[in-house]
Amino acid sequence: MSGQDLFNELRAKQRLLEISLAELGKRGRDSANAEQTYRIALAKKILVERDKGVPVTIISDICRGDEEIAKLKFERDVAAVSYSSAMEAINVYKLAIRTLDEQINREWNRA
Repeated sequence: MSGQDLFNELRAKQRLLEISLAELGKRGRDSANAEQTYRIALAKKILVERDKGVPVTIISDICRGDEEIAKLKFERDVAAVSYSSAMEAINVYKLAIRTLDEQINREWNRA
């Protein structure tokens, strides 16, 4: 691979890294919003069950087994995984950039 090809590939990876960083911010906000929505709904459900006189020892299990609460928890977990995958993509791009940078430096030192 020529020095120019390496440089072009480096620039392409840098662009992908910039896109991934912006996506990470979006996914981070989505994850935080999903967590907030889940916790608020769970707290409300716990209060409803307490008002019904459900024993405190089983309220948590009953509330987490509620279809809507379970759906919100699932969405929260999916958002967290999505955030983690964006973070991992960033790490992959950073490694690729370092590798390309090292290759470019070797090419320059040979010349």
